[in-house]
Amino acid sequence: MLHLRILSPTDLTEDTVRILRDDTGVSGLAVLHGAALRPAGDVVHADVAREAANDLIEQFRAIGLHRLGTIEIEPVHAWLSRSGFDAELRTPGSSADAVVWAEVAQRSYEDVELNWTYLSFMTMATLLAGIAIITDSQILVIGAMVLGPEFGAIAALGVALVKRRFVLLATAVRTLVAGFVVAIAITALAALAGRLLGWVTLEDITGPRPETAFIYTPDKWSFIVAMIAAAAGVLSLTSSKLGGLSGVFISVTTVPAAGNVGLGLAFGAGEEIWGSTLQLGLNLSGMALAGWATLAVQQAAWSRVSVRRFHALDRRRRML
Repeated sequence: MLHLRILSPTDLTEDTVRILRDDTGVSGLAVLHGAALRPAGDVVHADVAREAANDLIEQFRAIGLHRLGTIEIEPVHAWLSRSGFDAELRTPGSSADAVVWAEVAQRSYEDVELNWTYLSFMTMATLLAGIAIITDSQILVIGAMVLGPEFGAIAALGVALVKRRFVLLATAVRTLVAGFVVAIAITALAALAGRLLGWVTLEDITGPRPETAFIYTPDKWSFIVAMIAAAAGVLSLTSSKLGGLSGVFISVTTVPAAGNVGLGLAFGAGEEIWGSTLQLGLNLSGMALAGWATLAVQQAAWSRVSVRRFHALDRRRRML
C-alpha cells in the first residue's frame, strides 16, 4: 500500500480527484479544499494499492499535475483497512513485484549525484580493499565491498536506458568514472607513502595471495557472478522487499579490483594492473547489462498489467 499526498492547484483538483475516484486501486480519498498555499490550491490524500501507482502517476503527468503541483509517494508499512485489502485484490499483479517507476527514478538520480559523501565512501572502500590485498584478508575484502557506493550508479545505467533518460545516463557514467579515478589515485598515493615508509613491499603486491588472488584473475565466472548479482540487486531496489541487496555488495569485486589497480600503479606491477582492470571492466559491464535486462523485463511485464487494468476499468465504467 502507498499513500499519495498531492498539492494541487485549484483548477486541477477536479481532474485529480476524478482520476483517483475512478480507479479501483484507490481505497481511501480525502480532499482539503484551500489548504495549500504554494501552490495555491488544495491538498489531496489517497491510499493506493502499489500495483496501481504507475497508471495513476501517468494520468497525473498527462494533466500537468507534476509541473504545477506536487505528488508525494510514501510507502505504508503497516495498515488496517478492509477497503485497502479489497483494492489490492482487485488490482492485477503482486504488491511485492510492483515497480513504481517514479520511485525508482528518484532514487537513481539521488544515487548518481557526484558529491563529497560518494567520493569519500568510494575512496575509503578502495583504501580498505588495498589493505585487504596487502594482508591477504578476505574479511577486509568483504568489508570493502559492502562499503563501496558504486552499485546505485550502476543500477541507474539500466534505469536510464530503459526509461530513455539520457541525462541520467551521462550523469551515472560521469559519477562512476570520477569515483573510480579519484579512489584509485588516492589509493596509489597511499601505497607510495607506505612504500617509502617500508610498510608495503613489492612482494606484498605480487607474491602469492591465495585468499585474494581472484581480484586480479578474472574468468568466465566473474562475468556470470556480476550478472546474477546485478539482477538480484535491481530486483531488491525495485521491489518492496529489500532483503537481497546486501548480498550483492559481497558478490562482485569492483572496489577490490580498483584497490589492486592503485597498488599496481604505485609499484609498477603491470600484471596486477592489467588483471584487475580487466576484472573491473568485466564486472561493471556484466552488472550494467544485467541491470538493464532486468528492468526491461520488468517494464514489459508491468506494461501488460497496465493493459489489463485499463480494460478492467473500462468495463467498470461501462457498467456504471
